[in-house]
Amino acid sequence: MLARRVRAMGMYQPPTIPFINVGPPSNATTYLVLLLLGLNIFYLLFNIRYEFELVFVFADRASLLFVANLPWLYILAAKNQPIKLLTGYSYENTNILHRRLGEWMCLLALLHGAGILVAWYLFFGPNGMSLWDFLTRRIIILGIAAFVCYELLFVTSLASFRRWWYEVFLGAHILLQAAGLALVYFHHRGGRVYTLVALAIFLVDRLVFRLAMKTRFFRADLTVMEDGKTVLVSTDWPKKARWSSIRSALTGIDVKHGWQPSEHVFLSVPALARKHLVQAHPFTIASAAPEGDQQHAWFSLIIRAHDGFSSDLLRYARSHASADIRLDGPYGSMHALEMLRSSDIALLVVGGSGIAVAYPILWTLLHENDAETVRSRRKVGLIWTVHEASHLEWIGHERLDELRKKGLQVCIPAPTSNAGRPDIGTLAQKMLEDMSAKQDADGGRVGVVVSGPDGMNSDVRNRCARLAWQGWDIQVAVEKYGW
Repeated sequence: MLARRVRAMGMYQPPTIPFINVGPPSNATTYLVLLLLGLNIFYLLFNIRYEFELVFVFADRASLLFVANLPWLYILAAKNQPIKLLTGYSYENTNILHRRLGEWMCLLALLHGAGILVAWYLFFGPNGMSLWDFLTRRIIILGIAAFVCYELLFVTSLASFRRWWYEVFLGAHILLQAAGLALVYFHHRGGRVYTLVALAIFLVDRLVFRLAMKTRFFRADLTVMEDGKTVLVSTDWPKKARWSSIRSALTGIDVKHGWQPSEHVFLSVPALARKHLVQAHPFTIASAAPEGDQQHAWFSLIIRAHDGFSSDLLRYARSHASADIRLDGPYGSMHALEMLRSSDIALLVVGGSGIAVAYPILWTLLHENDAETVRSRRKVGLIWTVHEASHLEWIGHERLDELRKKGLQVCIPAPTSNAGRPDIGTLAQKMLEDMSAKQDADGGRVGVVVSGPDGMNSDVRNRCARLAWQGWDIQVAVEKYGW
């Protein structure tokens, strides 16, 4: 019981912070971030003499810690990273550590700059060097330029900025980090080893893995769905045989070899505009993953138009039935699927196009080789909220009916355009209680996967935390990713 309450505390996600309107992550993630921050603070302050005249020592320590963190910053951001090989968690799981570490490094850069200015005031100014002479020295100019690059990286990486100007964020992130690395390299020779390691990580991830090994080109059909605001991108190809398990683990596979349920790809459609030649946007693969002995792969993406790339794609699809596309991937982890496979009760709660996450997982759970044995033990449920009734056509009633025949329990509340947002936490708890009552044995392990807007994700996570506090053996996974 104690272990489940500890898990419940880690599962809980605190409410949105007032004024800045930002929701913190789950407590477990916060604990991990604080551990990373605490380790950095230890190295920053260890054996430091707190004397004003020695402020330059503190400034140098901050700069050393900044460059020492650079390789870790790039490792945590890389789409192909050794962390997945060691832990099973993909880049989308470590992305929050990448962001928090980047914010900490921006603070380190600020502390370094402030310390250097204090050093000028204490030592160089009294000896006749004016502030202008100090600031126009080559080493200082390079440092200021690097500082500006990384502070701009911080501003353009804020959640609100990404939400409103996502494509600007994409371009700025590439250009500013490249400029920042170069400026740090020339700023001081002590940081050159770290910048070269960070650059090597970036180039290997981008050029070797992503461009050379995982990027493939296809001709795809473009279909505007019934709601007029969603595009179905579909194509197919003869599936290649998979590499050996060792090579696949080390280098990954490209989509021509198949994919796993809930994995995603980065999509580019160069025909839309020149800027889309270098842009890639992440989307969950909405079609069922091909089985091992399957000779052909059928691939589809469900893309709901908002603005930017998705809006351009919708306009293009209205006048073109097909387009050449570039796919980079697949990416993602098997954590959610493996959690549900080991559960007696499996529930997926999705909103809108989150069905692209749920359908491949449901198809796999209900079509496993030992389905008859599994189905007699495991209960599988789906809660799918849609804005309009026409959104059900994204996967079609036929596919839903097929899954129902396999034993899926489905709850689709009234469209939110008419009925408003449902109490998704209560719906999830009621379905879990209903499936639990149908279990032959008391209780059982429960797995919940949620994919939708932040509010939905938080509501379901916290309802699961409440059930865990009450003694349920329950786990929850939020399927969410970004660039």
